[in-house]
Amino acid sequence: MNRSRRHALRLLLASPVAVRWQGARADAGYPTRPIRLIVPLGAGSAVDVAARLVVQKMSQNLGQPIVVENLVGASGILGTDKVAKAAPDGYTLGGFNDSIMTMVPALQPKLPWDMLRDFTPISLVATVEWCLVAHPSAPFDSAASFIKAAQAAPGKLDYGSGGIGSPQHIAMALFAAQAGIELNHVPYKGASDLATGLAGNQVPIAFQGLASVLPLVKARRLKLLAVGTPRRMPAYPDVPTVSESGLQGFEFNSWFTLMAPAGTPADIVARLNAEVLKALADPAVREQLNGHGLTPRGSSAEELATATRAQLARYAALIKKAGIKAE
Repeated sequence: MNRSRRHALRLLLASPVAVRWQGARADAGYPTRPIRLIVPLGAGSAVDVAARLVVQKMSQNLGQPIVVENLVGASGILGTDKVAKAAPDGYTLGGFNDSIMTMVPALQPKLPWDMLRDFTPISLVATVEWCLVAHPSAPFDSAASFIKAAQAAPGKLDYGSGGIGSPQHIAMALFAAQAGIELNHVPYKGASDLATGLAGNQVPIAFQGLASVLPLVKARRLKLLAVGTPRRMPAYPDVPTVSESGLQGFEFNSWFTLMAPAGTPADIVARLNAEVLKALADPAVREQLNGHGLTPRGSSAEELATATRAQLARYAALIKKAGIKAE
């Protein structure tokens, strides 16, 4: 990876950025009607939570509603295709995670869209912090004890995911590969269905975005075993990282980004980027995001474009090495 790509990834992923809103330069007439934000993930998913928190503030500042529409199906491919084929006028946007942007293309080479060709980046919005969670009845209370249980019964322990090639699938596949264990994959139709399955003890364990499962953890319907962050989270100081639980260096999080169809005018992209940064600079929005296990970020469109190219290459290599295939 060259120096510029490393720099962009550090900007986007390493730590929260100091968001500075400098005002918009777009035509003052935009927007003159409601904006549709298509989220190709289920309601209640981590990205959906982040989208609703941020665009609520953006709507207030813009003076027009931003309506979140969840279009799920085919690992996010269908909803993403709707954005790709929408008019590039700033009135249809996409709220994507890095699974859709950089994992799915490595698993599905014949997609109806190309992330680099068919979309215009607006901004990284937030990163979703991830955790290893289990049903309270599961016979393990840490990542280390889970690894030991899997070692004692190769291929017998189930884990859930939001579907083939979902972030939950990728996270656990990388975890299993690094731990040298064999697990049985049980795919669900999205992160929300997975959370329900975990709480119902249909599967004992999974990686999930913290925002997706936090209400269940607080209600003690799930137990939090470890977090995928480099350091312990301030909100959960007693919960160890996966790295300190036995898999040194293991980290996993995911992005929430705002994208537009390719060809969207530069002044509209600049206006939307400025409004994202303005919303993220609001203390109340930042507090709400943090409370849901989300880290406010913000970026330029160029930084997001550079990081997307780098992450596409990274996940293509990781998925190939781990032997993960679409079914």
